[in-house]
Parts: sequence; C-alpha cells; structure tokens
Amino acid sequence: MHNVVIEEPYEFIPPYRGTFWAWACRIWLPRHLRKEHGITSHEFRGLDLLRASIDTGHGIVLAPNHCRPSDPMAMGLLDIELDMYHYSMASWHIFKQDWFSSFMARRLGAFSVYREGMDRPALNCAIDILAAAERPLVIFPEGVISRTNDRLGVLMEGTAFIARQAARKREKQNPQGKVVIHPVAIRYLFQGDLQAAITPVLRDIEHRLTWQPQDHRPLVSRIRRVGMALLCLKEVEYLGESQTGSLFTRLERLIDHVLGPLEEEWLGEVQKGDVVARVKNLRTAIVPDMVGGEIDVDERERRWRQLADCYLAQQMSFYPRDYIRPDSPVERLLETVERFEEDLTDAARHHGPQKIIIEVGEAIEVSPKRERGQKGDPIMPLLEQRLTTMLEQLATESPPLSKEAVAPIAYETTEP
Repeated sequence: MHNVVIEEPYEFIPPYRGTFWAWACRIWLPRHLRKEHGITSHEFRGLDLLRASIDTGHGIVLAPNHCRPSDPMAMGLLDIELDMYHYSMASWHIFKQDWFSSFMARRLGAFSVYREGMDRPALNCAIDILAAAERPLVIFPEGVISRTNDRLGVLMEGTAFIARQAARKREKQNPQGKVVIHPVAIRYLFQGDLQAAITPVLRDIEHRLTWQPQDHRPLVSRIRRVGMALLCLKEVEYLGESQTGSLFTRLERLIDHVLGPLEEEWLGEVQKGDVVARVKNLRTAIVPDMVGGEIDVDERERRWRQLADCYLAQQMSFYPRDYIRPDSPVERLLETVERFEEDLTDAARHHGPQKIIIEVGEAIEVSPKRERGQKGDPIMPLLEQRLTTMLEQLATESPPLSKEAVAPIAYETTEP
C-alpha cells in the first residue's frame, strides 16, 4: 500500500508565492520527464483558448484528467510554453514523503489538501487564488491516479464547489471579473517496442506466480491470464476459494465483499456507487481517532489493516471493463501491466519513449449562482462530457495493436 494516509495531525501547507524556483526548474523539467518517466516529446493544442482567458484576467481553473504520476509535472510544460506560473492542490501525503519532495512541491506552487476530512484552509486558499485571478489553479477532479488514459474516472464535486465560491467572491470584488474552468486532456502516446517494454515485467510477475515464462502466448491472452491469476489469489485470501463467473463480475463482487463489512461498521450501512468515493468516506471515519491518539496498539493495527483493505478495493476498481481487447491502443496494455506491477510491489517501471499531448479545451464560465434543487453541480457533468470527448478523440491517434504485436514471438530462455 502506498503511504497515502499519514498518522499525525494535519497541518495546512500553503503555497510558495515566489517564482524563482519554478523559473529555475524550467531547464530541469524536460530532462526529468525524459529520465524518470520516459517522456521524450510533447505537443500542445488549444493554447489560444487559455491565452485568451489569461489576457482577459479571468480566475482560471485548469482541470486535467489524472492517469499517470507524471501528470502534475507535465502541467509544468504549459508554464514554459506560455511563460506563466500556476498553483496546484496536492494531497497532504505528498508533503510527508521526504524533505526534498516537500520542499520542491511547495516551491513549484503546490499547496496541501487533506483527503481524510474537511480542509477549510485549503479551500479558502484555492478560492482566494481564483477570486484574485492570481495564477491559474490546477485541480485534478478525479482526485486519484487512474492509469487509464482513455477512461475518465468519476469526478469529485470539490472542483465545482471551489469554482462557484470563487465566482461569488470575485463578483463582489470585481463585478466584471469571471471564473472559468478549462478542461485539459492529457494523452500519452507510447512510441517504443511494446513487446520489449512489457515482457520483462510480465516475466517477473509470472516468476512470482511460480509460472514458467509465457512468452509463447499472444500479449492480450498473456495479460488476461496474469490478471486472472492475481484475482484468484485475492479471492482465496478474502473468500477462501476462487470464484466463478466473468472476470469483472468477480472483481466487483470482491470489492463489495471487502468494503461492505467496513461500511456497515463505520458508516452504518453498505454504500453504493463510485469506489473512490466509498473509500474516501471510510478513511474519513477510520483515521481521526488514529491521529488523535485515542486508541490502543491493537486497535491501531486493526485500523491499518482496514485501511489496507480500502486501498486494495480502490486499486481493483481501476481495472475497467472491456479495456483490453485485441484492437486496443498499445497504451492500454502498457498501463495494465504497469498497474499489475504497482499493485504487487508499490512501484512500477516507466516505459519510453512516450510523447505527451496536452490539449486545452474551451473555457466553461462559472456563474456565481446555480439553480436550487439540483442534485450535484451541473458544472461537473459538463466538465466530464468535455474531457471524455477530448480523450476519445485523442485516443484515435494511437494505432491499435498490430498482428505482429499480438501474435506469439520467440524469446531467448533466460531467467526472469
């Protein structure tokens, strides 16, 4: 489990207002993306739309999809291209990994938000930035890294809440000023040899499963078999034996089996809907007493096991139906294998070369008011529709798997 829950009292970390460090890192950023994430080239689209909002003086929310850990740094490429600086909301755990990561994240414009409870200082900071049109503010509305570049996760309502509140405050301070949301589609295009990239990872996983290397199988079949094996292991762990039925029916059943008892204990009843939201609600209920030091050692260990179960359920939910097919773009296979490795080891190798396309969509103007009685803010369905359409269009630029890539291929017999 990634260290996403911090067992200590939360303290808001404000953004660094200066620009020196962000300016100085502009030389370092492309090199870092190439070395650490395999991103060797990039392309921008729709920059004129963002330039127009900047020139007009709008309070600007940039709302990108969040499919890879490199997304926040990739957004820095926009700063270089437009000679601007931005702020961004980042989970508090980012600032608690090590001193250097915390130092650089803050110097590059990030400020903390507490995911396990209400964080008024973070909300007020975001609202003030937008109301003053100080800099564009990056908010990832999915809230988590999905590793599914062609599928958008459920968007959190916080983006609309912040934008609405900022629009109201901006109207009082500057009646002519506006707050807008620009959807930003981030699409990665893998430009290397897929077989060569993922075969070592698959071999390592197969070795963990005590299998012989399955190099003789087509990639799609091989990946499905590994996924089935990993699911069977979790079914045996949690249900006592492997189950029957389709792969994704079994996956959904296991998620409910893991989360259901926790929800009954902490929330009073089993919840429905998006797994990420369900997990967030559970963390909000489980963590406070751990932070407050009000429980004994045995209870603390029990809650850490529950948090690990929550993390597992959330990770399992990131394997969407019908994502891997023989006609899938090559990136989908790459993403799935990387997620296999990350779920097994908490780390995933990065593969290149990759090209990143960053497309800025048309601005969505945020009214200070919305109609009463509506369920959810109507901004969010509109933002979701815009992002989905942009990602679907970008996906067509990635060629599907070739017959050669899917067909069996001979490899030297070496130890995995």
